[in-house]
Amino acid sequence: MSPFSLKRQLTVWGSALLVAGTLPACHSRSPAADERATVERPAPKAPQASAARVQEYEESTSDMVSAEPAVGTATPAGAPPPPAVARPMPRAPAPEAAKRREARPMKSDADASAGAAFKGQPRDDAAPAGGNTFEAWKANAFIETAKDPLSTFAADVDTASYTVSRRYLVNGQLPPASAVRVEEFVNYFKFRYAPPETGAFAVHLEGAPSPFNAQRHFLRVGVQGKVVSRSQRKPAHLVFLVDTSGSMHSEDKLPLAVQAIKVAVKNLNENDTVAVVTYAGNTRDVLPPTPATDVKRIHAALDSLTAGGGTAMGSGMEMAYRHAVKKASGSVVSRVVVLTDGDANIGRNISANAMLDSIHKYTAEGVTLTTVGLGMGNYRDDLMEKLADKGNGNCYYVDSLREAKKVFETQLTGTLEVIAKDVKFQVEFNPAAVRRYRLVGYENRDVADHDFRNDKVDAGEIGAGHNVTAVYEVELTGEATEALATVRVRAKAPNGTEASEREFPFERAKLRDTLAQASPDFRFAVAVAATADVLRDSPAAEGWSLATAEKLAAGATEGDADRKEFVRLVTQARALKGASVQGR
Repeated sequence: MSPFSLKRQLTVWGSALLVAGTLPACHSRSPAADERATVERPAPKAPQASAARVQEYEESTSDMVSAEPAVGTATPAGAPPPPAVARPMPRAPAPEAAKRREARPMKSDADASAGAAFKGQPRDDAAPAGGNTFEAWKANAFIETAKDPLSTFAADVDTASYTVSRRYLVNGQLPPASAVRVEEFVNYFKFRYAPPETGAFAVHLEGAPSPFNAQRHFLRVGVQGKVVSRSQRKPAHLVFLVDTSGSMHSEDKLPLAVQAIKVAVKNLNENDTVAVVTYAGNTRDVLPPTPATDVKRIHAALDSLTAGGGTAMGSGMEMAYRHAVKKASGSVVSRVVVLTDGDANIGRNISANAMLDSIHKYTAEGVTLTTVGLGMGNYRDDLMEKLADKGNGNCYYVDSLREAKKVFETQLTGTLEVIAKDVKFQVEFNPAAVRRYRLVGYENRDVADHDFRNDKVDAGEIGAGHNVTAVYEVELTGEATEALATVRVRAKAPNGTEASEREFPFERAKLRDTLAQASPDFRFAVAVAATADVLRDSPAAEGWSLATAEKLAAGATEGDADRKEFVRLVTQARALKGASVQGR
């Protein structure tokens, strides 16, 4: 046998041994049920936490519940871990495909079929990371304005991605790249946009030089929804759909879900009603529609809940919607609030598509949906986000009583009261002023340009008092003096069927000469977007420094506790990476 043949034989046998050695760590995949090949097999159950740990944040000392993660090393109780660590921690495991960061192809109308919103480019299959399942998306690439001046996308006020990523970081681990959605990082934070004098929302535009590249600028499109007081909002009928399956036994799941519902009930009005439905091996009516003022009866029903059995999530969704639709009307907010880790393994409608199809008819009748994710180890982020999108609602992840209070106490009116639906944005860049642009985030909210004025196409909802912020990175021509772009916002009234449209010029006067001259809100939004872009390994963010983002955010906290916490998390992310992205 020649040396070459021997070498080849050894290589083949070595490869076979390598594959055999890795087989125990692989997961089998069931056939995909939807067009994005999302994993529909039961996710592995989270191991029981060795101990419940209290994570102390800026304003709280006893309300963070955190089960020990399935992967990585847990940090001791206290504030988010300090920047000094013994060794860099690895990113949560994900398939090799999820680690490849290929640029998203230039968008064209042909990329999205009429009548279907959110047609971005999924980067690969949903990627399990430590037992949790996320859907990866290709980051938006730069687009030459002369070839395609239009950027069209739907509104998004979800925040789950930020809260999930925060939990990974607090537990001493970088979040999986596929778990990071830039827009949900940015929209987690409140910005001090002036409310509208008339109408449902006001638009605020600003731009400034990039701190990462002297040849580029950042532009920010900010929308502020009108504020509706607790006493002014419509009566609400809430159907809480609670997962009581065996996977919900840990302290950061069912017990936290019960606490979250109690927070919500405490902040409801006297005209509001509450119902509770549970699902495990079967579905159960635990509490019929009950006045929110009957706190004793509601609490008794909640305190009776225990975890055990399989997960008939699809059947539970159907029952909850049947209850909710009975009270749906233009004068009442009828909403299903599902609290779960997203696992679904028995009964009807196990697949994402089947669940989405089952709720579509109820959505058309005015029932909205809030999904609240809980726990780690088998969390189905991909399913939770899709359900909220299809259900004309919001997607949250609750990792603590503090976060539950933020969603169901501080932001309750915005969570319940929709002030504009099917909200779409279209930014038309001026080729004479902007050479290239890219939208940072919103990949799964992409809308075909020709569908901007197609009112049959579903889009996002904005609740009372909500901010929506989008950040663009652009290269200017340096020649023109006219407007950089025209921003259009199209939306329907909460009970309307036809949309109205408003137009706002992005005048050059809104472009600051230096980053220091920009508002603190602008600087903080850029810092958050940049951090998320780095954490998801966006090709366009290659060479960006987390140290620069941290410094930018630290100078724009304005005394806000959530912003201060973000700065600490960036410090932690830098430590876990072992160095800044720009310089090692």
